[in-house]
Amino acid sequence: GVYRLQPENRGAPEATGHQYMSPEDEWDRDLLLDPAWEKQQRKTFTAWCNSHLRKAGTQIENIEDDFRNGLKLMLLLEVISGERLPKPDKGKMRFHKIANVNKALDFICSKGVKLVSIGAEEIVDGNTKMTLGMIWTIILRFAIQDISVEETSAKEGLLLWCQRKTAPYRNVNVQNFHISWKDGLALCALIHRHRPDLIDYSKLRKDDPIGNLNTAFEVAEKYLDIPKMLDAEDIVNTPKPDEKAIMTYVSCFYHAFAGAEQAETAANRICKVLAVNQENEKLMEEYEKLASELLEWIRKTIPWLENRMAEQQMKAMQQKLEDFRDYRRIHKPPRVQEKCQLEINFNTLQTKLRLSNRPAFMPSEGKMVSDIANAWKGLEQVEKGYEEWLLTEIRRLERLDHLAEKFKQKCSLHQSWTSGKEELLSMKDYESASLMEIRALMRKHEAFESDLAAHQDRVEQIAAIAQELNELDYHDASSVNARCQGICDQWDNLGTLTQKRRDSLERVEKLWETIDQLYLEFAKRAAPFNNWMDGAMEDLQDMFIVHSTEEIHSLITAHDQFKATLPEADKERMATMGIQSEIVKIAQTYGIKLSGVNPYTNLSPQDITNKWEAVKHLVPLRDQMLQEEVARQQANERLRRQFAAQANIIGPWIQTKMEEIGHVSVDIAGSLEEQMNNLKQYEQNIINYKCNIDKLEGDHQLSQESLIFDNKHTNYTMEHIRVGWEQLLTTIARTINEVENQILTRDAKGISQEQLNEFRASFNHFDRKRNGMMDPDDFRACLISMGYDLGEVEFARIMTLVDSNNTGVVTFQAFIDFMTRETAETDTADQVMASFKILASDKAYITVDELRRELPAEQAEYCISRMTRYIGADGPAGALDYISFSSALYGESDL
Repeated sequence: GVYRLQPENRGAPEATGHQYMSPEDEWDRDLLLDPAWEKQQRKTFTAWCNSHLRKAGTQIENIEDDFRNGLKLMLLLEVISGERLPKPDKGKMRFHKIANVNKALDFICSKGVKLVSIGAEEIVDGNTKMTLGMIWTIILRFAIQDISVEETSAKEGLLLWCQRKTAPYRNVNVQNFHISWKDGLALCALIHRHRPDLIDYSKLRKDDPIGNLNTAFEVAEKYLDIPKMLDAEDIVNTPKPDEKAIMTYVSCFYHAFAGAEQAETAANRICKVLAVNQENEKLMEEYEKLASELLEWIRKTIPWLENRMAEQQMKAMQQKLEDFRDYRRIHKPPRVQEKCQLEINFNTLQTKLRLSNRPAFMPSEGKMVSDIANAWKGLEQVEKGYEEWLLTEIRRLERLDHLAEKFKQKCSLHQSWTSGKEELLSMKDYESASLMEIRALMRKHEAFESDLAAHQDRVEQIAAIAQELNELDYHDASSVNARCQGICDQWDNLGTLTQKRRDSLERVEKLWETIDQLYLEFAKRAAPFNNWMDGAMEDLQDMFIVHSTEEIHSLITAHDQFKATLPEADKERMATMGIQSEIVKIAQTYGIKLSGVNPYTNLSPQDITNKWEAVKHLVPLRDQMLQEEVARQQANERLRRQFAAQANIIGPWIQTKMEEIGHVSVDIAGSLEEQMNNLKQYEQNIINYKCNIDKLEGDHQLSQESLIFDNKHTNYTMEHIRVGWEQLLTTIARTINEVENQILTRDAKGISQEQLNEFRASFNHFDRKRNGMMDPDDFRACLISMGYDLGEVEFARIMTLVDSNNTGVVTFQAFIDFMTRETAETDTADQVMASFKILASDKAYITVDELRRELPAEQAEYCISRMTRYIGADGPAGALDYISFSSALYGESDL
């Protein structure tokens, strides 16, 4: 048999950047072995072999000669492996020796080492290179290969172990297994780290490498039972000491201190437990902070929404509406997201606590998820009627402004008409008038009475408007009432004066002999016609407010009806003006000198002409005003249809997505990561739809700015859409969180994807309503189908585990927790206590120095700040109680 040495565990590049070669590569290279390296290997390998052979009561003197017959080689392998090899051949012939060496090489191969290009003949012939290579392979397999720190290769593991143990020491920087060890400080540091009583490291000097090396060799041989395998002068005087010699010697320290590695394992376990606690405490603090901020915002916002104190001015109320829009569009959405995130954080934290065998998190009083949900519900209740109240108030103020303006216009017209009437009615001109003048005054007064009666309507309208302004709580009602009262008082006085003047005229009226019928007829026809023109002008200038195209078309119809009366009115005007023409004609015919004044009326023909021209001028203006309003109402109708078209798409879309999400968590197949990816993509699609909501918000704002308050084209309001959108975002986030928690549960409890799929299939089968939950009866049927033998008492116990809040349903998360609870591999308080006991060298207490020596700084200080003083009599001052601390980590007592 021809063999080459080839261990399967090749290793990886060294920390220094040198390539770590396989043994055959190294021995190909070593055919040109440096004499100094060969000397170091020969000495080191010989000492290493003797450290094991002496257990069998023998040793070797010359490494290439003493293994030639294979007997001591087989004995060495039996000692270091603890196994029996086949019996050696007893003869002394060359073939007997070759047979024994082959038995040794076969045993090495049986341990997973492939041997190529080395034959037993070369060992029997005393080939130094091959003999050293074979011994190195044995060392590598039985002394070094099993060394592994954090799943690295053997060589890297040993190097990492050395680096960690010597990290705190000055002048030590272990980067390799040659130059890093030349000054002896690294070896002294390794000894001091584990046995500080053997070496005073503070007295060592870097410039005394031989002294340092000999100190390490002597202490190791005397106290640690590690034979001297190296020569100090050879190491110092060799530019680059031999790696294999150094590794062989250093591996002896690793095995010598193997017991100390239990402490490191224990320290790692404690660090892991403490890290879980620290992370959980951080999550609890974040939850408390976020909950406090959200509750404070709700507390400050509710009084603002509850304040229904109406403003007196339209501008102020519109500002309130704008502030509310900003609240819904800008200020509230981030809070909705915070509330959702808070629930997710709470669920995630509870899952982590449960998976790490910690007690459930109980937030501060008033900061439970239910407290926040109740506060949020209170916020939405007061928010609900706020916008409706704002719009009602704006409509009321709009109506008030319209009525107030109408009141002022009618008052101005009335007061313009009554101006001077009281003085006129109080005149006593009839006392010195002639008979004709008396009769003229009488007729004039009759015309005035006719005019007065015609104005009664307007006075009643003024009073009615004032009453409506009072009923609608107009802010300047006092001045309206004062003005109305003044008009009513004046009107009563005019009635009284009118009656008095009639009485006076009738008293002094005698038999009038001449009546100017034409003047009288003119006056009688001109007065009502003039009053009609006044009314027409008032109607043509009348203000209006409408909210639909039907209302404006109604006004247009009324206006068209008015225009249809203009030809008849023009006939009346021409007839009235014809009377004046007749007066002039008679005067010219009979040579009557007219005074130029109609004794029966103050209205002149020119007044009638001017007013008629004014009426004709106002008609097209009214046409234009009505057409502009038609355009505005048509634009409003377009806004209604535009909003409705989008809302009728978005509303059903949101509802459909809500229903789909409800089915996703039940119907979705594949691994949890695939489910998560699908849900994330689903969430992204929903987020991408946000632009449609924003566009609808814009159209909604345009509608409100145009004072559109109803929409017959859709049943969806902006409020419906907002609420549905917020619910959709919250639901998809919660669904994703449920899958995240399932992943946490699976990973923490070691569930395979196949098991999880089986659990999901069982759950889905018995989820009769397809809503992600099982009723108790369905849950019982599910357990029976999975082989559980259930009595009433046992089922009642299981229900308290899966439905601790008595909701009457079993969620998938609760089902998974139950199915995996029995096989969970989690740290326990007993395990942590046992780990601390190792660090404390079996003592019932631990010291501050031990904690700082064995744990990373952050975890050590965490323990020191939270551990209570040890109260036992056997502990020194400052000793700490790690037992109560371990219990407190798992909620069995208070930290």
